[in-house]
Amino acid sequence: MTSDERQQFLADVHVGVIAVERPDRAPLTVPIWYGYEPGGEVLLWTEASSIKHTLIRAAGRFAISVQHEQPPYKYVTAEGDVVGVDPATDDVVRAIAVRYLGEEAGNQFTDENLTSSSVVIRMKPKRWLSTDYSKEG
Repeated sequence: MTSDERQQFLADVHVGVIAVERPDRAPLTVPIWYGYEPGGEVLLWTEASSIKHTLIRAAGRFAISVQHEQPPYKYVTAEGDVVGVDPATDDVVRAIAVRYLGEEAGNQFTDENLTSSSVVIRMKPKRWLSTDYSKEG
């Protein structure tokens, strides 16, 4: 994929799988909703007490992978350093929830799940891997 193609693919709605190293075990890999616009930062919403947040803060970086699960298969993986961890704001969290659930359900989900201990983790992609099997042959 070209740089523009992989950034657009990451910006499309996919459930992401993040990976972050942890001591004495295999990396933590978990599915997550995320926000991203081409050229921007990957945004993750989680609780400050979550293992994701704890490990990402310690590592200072993570990778995210997204895929298209039907032929022709495609995937994009982006990795980079954390550029910020901030208290979650309603507008950022609501945008992520609405992205995945639609307006009504996303707003309800945000109202029920945004807490005072929610955080948004921001990562600027530096390295990319991607494949688009529709371009093969």
